[in-house]
Amino acid sequence: MAAGAWGGSATSAAKLEELVKEYGKPDASIGDASFSVAKEALHRPCSHTCGESGNCLAFAARDKSGHLEPYRFDRRPVGPDDIRIQITHCGICHSDLHQIRGEWGNSKWPMVPGHEIVGVVTEVGAAVTDFKAGDHAGVGCMVDSCGECEQCKEGDEQYCPSCIFTYNSTAPDGTITQGGYSTHVVVKSSFAVRVAKSLPLDGAAPLLCAGITTYSPLKYFGLDKPGMAIGVVGLGGLGHMVVKWAKAFGCTVTVISTSPSKKGDALERLGAHKFVVSRSEEEMKAAAGTLHGIIDTVAAKHELAPYLPLLKTNGKYVIVGLPPDPFQMHAGVVVTRRLTVAGSMIGSIRETQEMMDFAAEHGITCDIEKIPIEYCNQAMERMEKNDVRYRFVLDIAGSLIAG
Repeated sequence: MAAGAWGGSATSAAKLEELVKEYGKPDASIGDASFSVAKEALHRPCSHTCGESGNCLAFAARDKSGHLEPYRFDRRPVGPDDIRIQITHCGICHSDLHQIRGEWGNSKWPMVPGHEIVGVVTEVGAAVTDFKAGDHAGVGCMVDSCGECEQCKEGDEQYCPSCIFTYNSTAPDGTITQGGYSTHVVVKSSFAVRVAKSLPLDGAAPLLCAGITTYSPLKYFGLDKPGMAIGVVGLGGLGHMVVKWAKAFGCTVTVISTSPSKKGDALERLGAHKFVVSRSEEEMKAAAGTLHGIIDTVAAKHELAPYLPLLKTNGKYVIVGLPPDPFQMHAGVVVTRRLTVAGSMIGSIRETQEMMDFAAEHGITCDIEKIPIEYCNQAMERMEKNDVRYRFVLDIAGSLIAG
């Protein structure tokens, strides 16, 4: 790549896009000199201004109002085991909204949300062997764990009691982690995943949360076998991914929703095999005893009782949504048919990489609405009203970086 390609009046966003295309070629080779020029071009000042100084520009909430605005802070230098990722896109998760508003009671401000991060690797530490400059990479919900507990040793670091999350978490050095609504991130290479260059970065970003949150329970609970009948309660950011994974596994998929208006999307756009309106007594009765498993993605208050009869004997009902109120159910329906009612969070780094590779093999991405960073507050309001199909993704490269 000629150094002249990075001169002139073109915006840094356009330069980053050119960089992504250049590194996306399978036979691309990156010389030290040309990469140094590219890296410096990507580190140019941004047009968004604020009162702070720091090497990273972001949008952050400063109090429980949750209003997001420009904010500068310092990312740590790249250590021996770290990689630096120039962020191109970051998905907006519903948990971002809860966190910036302090609704879970553990928020620390100022807070830069975002744990569905993808971009281009611009620097690698001396001890890193699994990434190189120019790779596409992603960061999900966690950036570190203790490495010593039972969960970590068994490869389930997402359940580590000392798991450090991508934002609003306390790092070992005492600093508060900040997320992906920002220009770049520095992370241990062992907590990053490789993103195949065949996957569009914008559609791949939500796989780091919405994708793995739904892929993991299907795999762990054995609901990934061809010919199985899988149901999904709720058709949103998580629910539409259940449809995509289950179809790719060769399963028959039934979408269960309170909204008859989603039938067209479920059957025609996403290719689900069946659609059941949960408020229809007739439709629910017809679907009784037909499903090997159900993934419940709903984050609003609801009862489990109407859905459990849809399962076959030995069926599995897995909860991945986080409603604010406790569930209630009668033991009889569970006991008399040996049903399993379980929960699942995200997956491990190993499983997240497995998911990313599977997505690349099958061409699976999230259905998104790509937006500029300046639209983030309106996006939060719309997301709260379920007014998105099915995930907002911030175009960081095209809107947060400017010449």
